[in-house]
Amino acid sequence: MNVSQKIIKEHLVTGSMVCGNEIGLCIDQTLTQDATGTMAYLQFEAMKIPKVRTKLSVSYVDHNTLQSGFENADDHKYLQSIAKKYGIIFSPAGNGICHQLHLERFGIPGQTLIGSDSHTPTAGGLGMLAFGAGGLDVACAMAGEPFYIIMPKIVKVTLNGKLKPWVSAKDIILELLRRLSVKGGRGKIFEFSGPGIKTLSVPERATITNMGTELGATTSLFPSDEITLKFFKQQKRQKNYRKLEADKNAGYEDEIVIDLGSLEPLIALPHSPDNVKKVSAVSKTKVQQAAIGSCTNSSLSDMLLVSKVLKNKKVHPDVSLVVSPGSRQVTVTLAKTGALADIISGGARILECACGPCIGMGQAPPSNSVSVRTFNRNFEGRSGTRDAKVFLTSVETAIASAIKGEITDPRELGKKPQISIPAKLEVDEGLFMKPSKKPDTINIVRGPNIVPLPDFEALKDSISGPVLLKVPDNITTDHILPAGSKILPFRSNLPKISEFTFSGVDKNFVKRAKDAVSGFIVGGENYGQGSSREHAALAPRYLGIKAVIAKSFARIHLANLINFGILPLTFQDPGDYDSLKLEDTIEINGLVNSVKNKNVIVLSVLSQHSLQIHVEHNLTQRQKEILLAGGLLNWIKNNKK
Repeated sequence: MNVSQKIIKEHLVTGSMVCGNEIGLCIDQTLTQDATGTMAYLQFEAMKIPKVRTKLSVSYVDHNTLQSGFENADDHKYLQSIAKKYGIIFSPAGNGICHQLHLERFGIPGQTLIGSDSHTPTAGGLGMLAFGAGGLDVACAMAGEPFYIIMPKIVKVTLNGKLKPWVSAKDIILELLRRLSVKGGRGKIFEFSGPGIKTLSVPERATITNMGTELGATTSLFPSDEITLKFFKQQKRQKNYRKLEADKNAGYEDEIVIDLGSLEPLIALPHSPDNVKKVSAVSKTKVQQAAIGSCTNSSLSDMLLVSKVLKNKKVHPDVSLVVSPGSRQVTVTLAKTGALADIISGGARILECACGPCIGMGQAPPSNSVSVRTFNRNFEGRSGTRDAKVFLTSVETAIASAIKGEITDPRELGKKPQISIPAKLEVDEGLFMKPSKKPDTINIVRGPNIVPLPDFEALKDSISGPVLLKVPDNITTDHILPAGSKILPFRSNLPKISEFTFSGVDKNFVKRAKDAVSGFIVGGENYGQGSSREHAALAPRYLGIKAVIAKSFARIHLANLINFGILPLTFQDPGDYDSLKLEDTIEINGLVNSVKNKNVIVLSVLSQHSLQIHVEHNLTQRQKEILLAGGLLNWIKNNKK
């Protein structure tokens, strides 16, 4: 077996390892971050479970750290009290980015992890089977329920050779995005193999598995080998190491081969991670901002490279350079080695250990500017500036561009400096807060921003309403429910955050939805790509959306729609997408029977002389029951009766 199959087999609760079948997996660990965790824990509370039933659950605060009002600080107090009461480790604001911290302190090869953040597959860099999921799926896992996915195809990515100087792990994943697109990983696990993996450290591997999410992949992972053991020794937790490699004759559904020696620095142009070109093709483009950090590129090795390149140099006067270390451990090491002084002396602005500008939480670039970022997403407006042009690059390209004032191939800097990582790093777990030994004495802190979830009704046999919005291919969760410093603080307040639904796409959508009470959204291919934010399903449901009719769906968003009782329907003939228009009136009758017993559902378009359009679903029996109940929470409550 390959590595993926070995882990799946060890954790299989229901189903069989046949591609296309639904399988249920026992989950060892969960993680949440504050932007999605508040809602996840509200859902967990609703299940009336006295304590989490996982081996380990961690609540991180790394998104909403900009406390411009009371909302974020109140939510953090809620999260801290929840963690104390229910057996969860709490990581406070400033401690670090969840994925970087989980690599350092908690990830274990061969175990399963789901997180309410789409980049949870970062832990695949050390041999975990890690999935991004909606908060409700994470809440269910904490309650001891299996995590359900459709058994993916497992694709072998063979890495041969060795990267040339100034070419990095970021360029490997950008090359995959160039070849496959943001839709190319749907229904697949990418498992990395070949002699080239022995040249990549765990942080480099994690950069690749982190951004495998942008391929639409179910997850990505590397084997656990001597490189993994070296990382665990550095972190002083070699007791967590387990060797885990594919068998020599392991089978795969497909194989992709990359010659590392043939790669050169790559860059993703606005406004999609798969709009990839060679850096040399866009060099000399003037740059106004550079940002280094995020869960993709904030490791110690990334930061040490910045310090080495900046030593005795200055950032270009026209460029604002911001640097976000991934954890306190990284920051402390930089400070004690003098590397932090070199970064500061070079003209960089040091931000706290948090997601920050990656999710639009500060450092929005100037109007109509170019921002070069080492992040994983460059969706239009995500930076906080609608007309900014965001380019995604490696740390090497970003720092070269910051110094030169224009997009620069880092090979122009001459010989690449050598980076030396200490054999053992300083470990300080003192800021992680352990759960209370007397949970019954803990009172949950609820500020005015904490609003309980509404009750949603079961699926009706007949639904009707207008097409409230029609959108093109590759609509992201950022389009549906934006992030940013103005909106993220309301993640625990559904009535408030729903006011921002599709705000960057159609400013009249919310009013139209409220006036109609009930309605539909029409989408193109890969609807809902991007983050795991379940609010992109919750808010439309709150506003009365009954179904989304699309050409295809992204995996996590599809699960979130089902979890909150929104019908995910696909066109039987994709050409029918063109037939539906904004404000067309749609009616569906006999829906309960159609969901139970049929894959094909007939839409009557009343505004077009009862034009009939055939749509379909590929729901599993469990998913059908969830939709009929009106959502996953209702289904769980019904099954407990």
